[in-house]
Amino acid sequence: MTVRPIRLYGDPVLRTPADEVTDFDAQLREIVRDLEDTVREPGRAGVAGPQIGVSLRVFSYNVGGRIGHLVNPVLSDFAGEQTDEEGCLSLPGLGYPTRRYESVTARGFDQHGSPVVIEGTGFLARALQHETDHLDGRLYVDTLTGDVRRQALREMRRVLPR
Repeated sequence: MTVRPIRLYGDPVLRTPADEVTDFDAQLREIVRDLEDTVREPGRAGVAGPQIGVSLRVFSYNVGGRIGHLVNPVLSDFAGEQTDEEGCLSLPGLGYPTRRYESVTARGFDQHGSPVVIEGTGFLARALQHETDHLDGRLYVDTLTGDVRRQALREMRRVLPR
């Protein structure tokens, strides 16, 4: 079991779009195992490749006791809206009300290259969107607006290492 350390805000890998996975090989299976081991830690809902220093389009999730992964995700079928407190392992100790779609469909592949479709609503939809954002080099604080964004940026400057 390998629980990888989480990369923190300021690490360039978090702001760089991840590369598409082209080889569904033993190396990818090892990365997926590490992601799933890492997401099993208490209080974790998702971990993306860049968060463990791997710039590949793969993430794991742990929602409702269901642990899984998705390679090369593409989101579609967006519907509804939800606003709820959101946090991120790469921005420890911070959380802000964040708007997301209430439901999404995520299409991609498993670690062996077989097609996977995940239809997410509520918290699972939020996790799918959050982790896919990581693969695009975006953090949830990038989606904040107005006073909430200003508050988040002030707090980040105050508490996060530079």
